[in-house]
Amino acid sequence: MAHGGRGLGWYRGQPVFVPYTLPGESITVEITGERKKALFARGLRLNAASADRVSPPCPHFGTGRCWGCQWQHIDYPAQLLLKQDVLADQLSRLGKLPDALIESALRPVKPAPALWQYNSSISLGRDQNGDWGLRREGGGIETIGECHIAHPDLLNLLAQVDLDYATARRLTLRRGSDGKLMLIFELDAEEAPELSADLPLSVNLILPDREPVNLIGDAQSQIEIAGRAFRVTAGAYMRPNISGIEALVAEVMRALRLRAGETALDLYAGVGIYSAFMAQEAALVTLVESYPPAVSDADVNLGDFETIDVIEGAVEAALADMVAEGARYDAAVVDPPSAGLSRETMTGLARLVVGRLVYVSGDPASLARDCRQLLADGFRLRGLQPLDLAPHTSYITTVARFER
Repeated sequence: MAHGGRGLGWYRGQPVFVPYTLPGESITVEITGERKKALFARGLRLNAASADRVSPPCPHFGTGRCWGCQWQHIDYPAQLLLKQDVLADQLSRLGKLPDALIESALRPVKPAPALWQYNSSISLGRDQNGDWGLRREGGGIETIGECHIAHPDLLNLLAQVDLDYATARRLTLRRGSDGKLMLIFELDAEEAPELSADLPLSVNLILPDREPVNLIGDAQSQIEIAGRAFRVTAGAYMRPNISGIEALVAEVMRALRLRAGETALDLYAGVGIYSAFMAQEAALVTLVESYPPAVSDADVNLGDFETIDVIEGAVEAALADMVAEGARYDAAVVDPPSAGLSRETMTGLARLVVGRLVYVSGDPASLARDCRQLLADGFRLRGLQPLDLAPHTSYITTVARFER
């Protein structure tokens, strides 16, 4: 299984990537394209099936159709093993980590608390006709009538509303822990629509410069993590699987190993979820986030703590200032975008005095690349705990623990 969810086979010495397949299967395929000496194909006939193959429940799943899920055809226990294999492969091939280090650090993937209907938000693109849907394998948009990994309330909302809004290029449907629903339109131009709503929902716009604009109802959703409420403004990032975030926070806290009197750093902090739990253990927490609405949320979410310092700005600039000031931290957590850490961030972490580093990754390839650099900068890899927050997809969340 290749990173990204496709099966990898070989034809006349060339690698061939085929979606909706499993290791060990024999497939007759049709070549559809070539890129960087690799072939891409679609399956025509399944000659010999894997024992781990199951029937997918979603009618949109299949060759050339919705690519929102990549692995509905795989039995769930096998999905967990494949995710671990893909992560180990990326760490070896891209990260150049020794096999002995990977074997000692990598733990089995922790399963998701819910296998279906777990996402509390879903982001949709639009096709040439203006209809909303999820991306197809190989390009384009699959207009959806069902989605088995989204909360049913989101699909019911999509079926009820008329969304003829030409300026919008992307639509996110979000459900808070309190059950309240929100539509978020991302725009190509600053043109507000004329809206009317007879449904109990909120409507917000995200302008091309990422500025949020509230049109109807609330500008924020409310989510609950481990009994604590958090405000999340439209446009601020939030993992769609809210039920899985609690397990992720617990794993991050376990990896940080904070003790009373210690200082901690929270980079790419979003609305302050990690900081809220770090502040219960550490003497002082410094939070850094660049998106202003998320910083405002963090100020509200963490208002009951007097031991959290909130910094609005780019992580790269904040780290440069900390290094210049001779700042010292006992522990730090980084939760970057899927592209991983920038070169400037890596340089700042290498120069900053920090004893323990916890890296939360949503992409094995960027994690492998960054692991290689962190090891070169004097960190030691102590543990890798993958978690499955996205069953029936190829996405892997990993908590990596480093020490100086």
